[in-house]
Amino acid sequence: MVEVESRKRGPEPLGDALRRRDFIKVIGGAAAAWPLAARAQQPAGMPVIGFLSTGSPVRGAGTGGFPQGLLETGYAEGRNVAIEYRWANNDYERLPALAADLVRRKVAVIVANGGPAAVAAKAATGTIPIVFSLAVDPVEAGLVASLSRPGGNLTGITSLGAELGPKRLELLHETVPTAAKIGVLVDSANPLPEALSRGLQTAADTLGLQLHVLHARSERDFDTVFATLLQLRLGGLVITPAALFGNRIQYLARLTIRHAVPAIDQSRAFAAAGGLMSYGGTFGVAARLLGSYTGRILKGEKPADLPVQQSAKFELIINIKTAKTLGLNVPPSLLATADEVIE
Repeated sequence: MVEVESRKRGPEPLGDALRRRDFIKVIGGAAAAWPLAARAQQPAGMPVIGFLSTGSPVRGAGTGGFPQGLLETGYAEGRNVAIEYRWANNDYERLPALAADLVRRKVAVIVANGGPAAVAAKAATGTIPIVFSLAVDPVEAGLVASLSRPGGNLTGITSLGAELGPKRLELLHETVPTAAKIGVLVDSANPLPEALSRGLQTAADTLGLQLHVLHARSERDFDTVFATLLQLRLGGLVITPAALFGNRIQYLARLTIRHAVPAIDQSRAFAAAGGLMSYGGTFGVAARLLGSYTGRILKGEKPADLPVQQSAKFELIINIKTAKTLGLNVPPSLLATADEVIE
């Protein structure tokens, strides 16, 4: 089912912090895909990591920075640490049971990939250390007391994917200046919806845009979302961070091409698959930090003593081929600041 909500208010523009850096696709806000663990016999005394993800495994996806971060602290899966993977497959209602299962197995640490996974893990245990990776402000989400002093049994990495929403809207508006109405795609099943769309309404008001929020709960809603988008004559689409969208990002990119919709997402994979543009953090770096924090906790450090780390490097990717197909003239100033232009 798709719900449409029209909003118009006023922004607080984000500063341009475009920095060049090679992109490694690992976690996308909002979702990452990790290989299934080898189910070899676990030696006695080997610590076990419980990996809880809002998304699902993606065939062929690289392992990225997480194993590298573990290795930097002296741990390698199958050698001196085991990993129990639990995938919610974008069904957030499964997360509490999956988290409870990891607690029953008495894992040494829970890695929570995604905001909903972190919320479920925190509700499941107040003693087992939890390391999260998410796109929202963990303080506002009620996960930690503060970024510098998390307190309790949680710490982790935030890519600030949600906070970059207003900047994505600005970039889309700069590329499609004639569009007066813009759609925002939100996963309505996400327990942190307000955090994901924070600032977009105020940004839209400053830019003189009318914002229409389109809600989807599963991939089955995508066709209806785009039908509604066309019916409302929306001139562009901002995709908010969510495991549902991250795991279907290539399909979403193809839909934007099929329906000739200028769109922006947080991950490079979207632009690489034919979407107009992407703007977000370097998630490979965040994944390495996630692995490093997990290893440090296995060595005895406490989550309360490890400050939440924030991704400070962002990149803009523009698919100029798609822009030409859509009949758009990307401003030279925007092309000059892009970290990558896909021909």
